[in-house]
Amino acid sequence: MNIQRKLFTLHSWFGLITGFFLLLLGLSGSILVFKEELEPWMYGQITNVVPTGEPLPLDSLYRIITQKYPNLDGIAWVNPAAPPNHSYQFRLYLNDTRLISYDLGAINVNQYTGQIIRHGRSDDLEVGWIEWIFQFHFSFHLGMPGAALTAIFGLTMLVSILTGVVVYRKFIWKVLTFRQRFNPKNWRTISSDLHRMVGVWALVFNVIIFFTGFWLNLFAFEKKTWDNEVVPTPPNSLAKVSLQNLYDEALIKAPELTPSYVYLPTQPHRKFNVRGNYENENPLFSAKNSIQFDAYTGEFLGITRYSDLSPWKKIEATFHPLHVGNFGGIFLKILYIVIGLTPGLLSVTGFFLWWRRKRKMNKHKILKPAL
Repeated sequence: MNIQRKLFTLHSWFGLITGFFLLLLGLSGSILVFKEELEPWMYGQITNVVPTGEPLPLDSLYRIITQKYPNLDGIAWVNPAAPPNHSYQFRLYLNDTRLISYDLGAINVNQYTGQIIRHGRSDDLEVGWIEWIFQFHFSFHLGMPGAALTAIFGLTMLVSILTGVVVYRKFIWKVLTFRQRFNPKNWRTISSDLHRMVGVWALVFNVIIFFTGFWLNLFAFEKKTWDNEVVPTPPNSLAKVSLQNLYDEALIKAPELTPSYVYLPTQPHRKFNVRGNYENENPLFSAKNSIQFDAYTGEFLGITRYSDLSPWKKIEATFHPLHVGNFGGIFLKILYIVIGLTPGLLSVTGFFLWWRRKRKMNKHKILKPAL
């Protein structure tokens, strides 16, 4: 068996083994591209509120949440820039001490009355399909083993892509220069041409998506992370200073910052921080922007900006935006949806190609005369 045939076999088997899961990842990822737009549309009747005066201070909402959930690893306010008629939504970092469940939850609170609108774990549909899909996308609802599995699938897809580049290298330039014509003669030619054309046009995108997906799930290979999952979370240790004052001070220190995430600590080793993007800054370069305080002493810990990072940290900071496609407006999101479905299409067409090759080889063996 020559090198070309070995690479084709490797390309085929990696694609076949991971094909079904890649289809699920592509479908869930395509939905999550429009997560911010879908949630108000799907759940607006439940989660929208009527503005009545000024919102309650963060400290009041913090106490409401921590009373409802007395053992939290932390709380994150995930929509600080939402319109006044959208309820505040918080992500809950839970821990049920089981490795096979990934412990995220969500809670919506009416910021004017303090009423809890909805709350619960993300893996049991208590807070809706979007949160369920969000957690499914990076863990298959299998906890730490699932998070490791999705990272492994990212690697196998990269192997399949790279071997495909070698196997189909003669067709790459033809496809890119529109000299490879589509032949709809039968299902064999359709699957073959689709596999080549879609694979070439989606090549760079899929390398970026699956590499960044693998990198974002690297935490699933750390022993410390696995060990922490089975240790019960201590009772909440509430902040000793006003979180509202810390938030207001953060905005004073960085008035050009538009907040997108505010972390409210419930354990002493965690820090209060505000993240977001600065005016005229593309969100692709905003993932590491943060303003930090010690919520137990009130000490200001510093401001981190993308421009201050080391060269490698700047590259790494782009991995999350590149993976989720939130940095280029509506047309980029549509492109992410379209190309995000290509791994599933490649798996289907690849299966047909593999099946055709297998049948051809079996037929050849049957027709070959015995010696």
